Amino acid sequence: MITPEMIEYAERHTTPELPVLERLNRETNLTQLYPRMMAGHLQGTFLRMVSEMIKPKRILEIGTFTGYSTINLASGLEECSTPGPFLSGEGRCPTTGSYSQGVLHTIEVNPELEDIIRKYIREAGLEARVILHIGDAMEVVPKLNEDWDLVYIDADKPNYLNYYRMVMERLRPGGFLLADNAFWDGKVLEDRSKLDKETLGIVEFNEFVQTYPCDGNMLLPLRDGIMMMRKL
Repeated sequence: MITPEMIEYAERHTTPELPVLERLNRETNLTQLYPRMMAGHLQGTFLRMVSEMIKPKRILEIGTFTGYSTINLASGLEECSTPGPFLSGEGRCPTTGSYSQGVLHTIEVNPELEDIIRKYIREAGLEARVILHIGDAMEVVPKLNEDWDLVYIDADKPNYLNYYRMVMERLRPGGFLLADNAFWDGKVLEDRSKLDKETLGIVEFNEFVQTYPCDGNMLLPLRDGIMMMRKL
């Protein structure tokens, strides 16, 4: 059992939050009704490291919330030897002085979050590389003429499988898909006949991924569970 003390210990032994992420973390907790929807320090660092390992040209994020995961994911877009494109403060590569060709598309259904998202994307120096879409992802994704290297799903749970099926056609061979809340507070372990629609959406998604022909998948027990898979 992972205790709060163990989480605190893990955070103390993880690269500290960058100032822009620390400010965003604080504002999210002060202003949002459900701040735990934010990825947070440990999960955000994991997303950043995955992105920096893959060095994707195109990232799709379904479910922005206040943009914490967005900023972390976008760090891997920079084609630069210096980790984290926003470390320069201007959105330029500190080594080459040029802007990255990588682009992250992120989709948020709640228009009330647009101001805080744009505020921190701007502070992170990522305006040139992050494209924010406000709307229903089921409508937005089909309009994006992109092939994805990395997809991150953290949106409405009943649609997880729909999102998965929709993006797999455009996920490049060797590309990665990550999905948050794969444990859904442990509700995935309950009697299937008693599951609410959110939990059932997660269960059906997890089961489908397990049977989908891919180059490997893993349900990572980080925070609320992250399903990770690599396309053949």
